[in-house]
Amino acid sequence: MASEAERRVATADESFEGVSPDAARRLLLGAVDAFAERGFHATTTRDIASRAGMSPAALYIHYKTKEELLFQISRVGHERSVAVLAEAADGGGSDAERLARAVRLFVRWHAEHHTTARVVQYELAALGAEHYEEIVGLRRRSEEILRGVLESGHAAGEFEVADVRGTTLAVMSLCIDVARWYSPHGRRSPDEIGTLYADLVLRMVAPRAAAG
Repeated sequence: MASEAERRVATADESFEGVSPDAARRLLLGAVDAFAERGFHATTTRDIASRAGMSPAALYIHYKTKEELLFQISRVGHERSVAVLAEAADGGGSDAERLARAVRLFVRWHAEHHTTARVVQYELAALGAEHYEEIVGLRRRSEEILRGVLESGHAAGEFEVADVRGTTLAVMSLCIDVARWYSPHGRRSPDEIGTLYADLVLRMVAPRAAAG
């Protein structure tokens, strides 16, 4: 019979598929669960090892510190966010279509992987200075991709955006916050929430004459 840790690996966020060996991946997934449930500071290495089905001593074979686990989770999650937004922005179509696609896919990822996303997006302050700077760089890349679509749409007359930078941050915040409240037991699926948010964002940036 499969252990709880093995079942967790089998149903885990595919963003971690590239992590090896298997023990290192199990520890990351255990850390995701623990950090999401208890927060970084309240989680012990024993908590993480237990969720991974391993001894506390085994954790240090793969990760030097609890903070390194958080960094690896944050790095994988933010790289995935960049990839999702880049794929959407580069997918062709009008700027409105590109923006809607970017928002829809970004929101869907934060809903489908809400446990991972909560850790990725809301535990940044626990990172050490060097790791924090690296993750902030990835966050800036996500913002740059979205801002580029808004700037292009504004220049083409598809959008009316008085403050592109501020609007970019507002849209990013709207999408990211889904991870905080989403529940798989809610009445809307990740796809449905993504579609709803894409429509809301298009209404935000629509030229005033068209908005009505």
